Amino acid sequence: MSESQSKGVVWIAGVGALSGLGAALARRFAHEGYLVAVSGRSLNKLQTVVEDIQANGGQAAAVPADTSVEADIIAASHQVNRLGSLKAAIFNVGNSVAAPTLELSAELFEQTWRASTLGGFLFAREATRTLLENGGGSLLFTGATASLRGKPPFAAFAAAKAGLRSLSQSFAREFGPQNVHVAHVVIDGGIDGERLRDHAPQRLAQLGEDGSLRLEDIADAYWYLHTQPRSAWTQELDLRPYKESF
Repeated sequence: MSESQSKGVVWIAGVGALSGLGAALARRFAHEGYLVAVSGRSLNKLQTVVEDIQANGGQAAAVPADTSVEADIIAASHQVNRLGSLKAAIFNVGNSVAAPTLELSAELFEQTWRASTLGGFLFAREATRTLLENGGGSLLFTGATASLRGKPPFAAFAAAKAGLRSLSQSFAREFGPQNVHVAHVVIDGGIDGERLRDHAPQRLAQLGEDGSLRLEDIADAYWYLHTQPRSAWTQELDLRPYKESF
């Protein structure tokens, strides 16, 4: 499939491990015929995702960027625009930070805010400019349990994710009437991906069958949001395993 034959471009920020959510989202949209531009800080990881998508007949391009750095995200946006017509943009950057509140440094708090909140704003601002030029599209944000409530030892993460959630609402109210579908997805539960598999396999075992969120099922939900008719748009969607308390 050539670039001219794709349905357009989907830009995903926060793509890392091949068995992570960012890569799963990229595979899902590539499967539907989009050229997927994947952004993250590790070029090696991005190339692995790109090669996997291409090996399965899809189109993908690596666009390395630190989304919390304005110059990076502006340059990445220009690169994405050269690939084709942007139809959807997904901010999937996650930096869960755990630290006892009274031991939480100002530097770590600010780093967490920069990654989730400032990065989300910079990405959304540049992507929305292009989506408006193209007549509309989808702008999706990945949230977490911390988006809705704060608890120790996640004060920094909760503050940053709550800020990102408010940002998504602001963009939805301003740009929804201009045909940009803005949605925030609350991931409420453990994801059966590289992070848990490598660092907490015992937790996955304890959760049991369907006790954690499957990457493919999460990706299906994002695809659903992108394809919703505008007479009934969802602004916030929460996803959790059936066993998860809330």
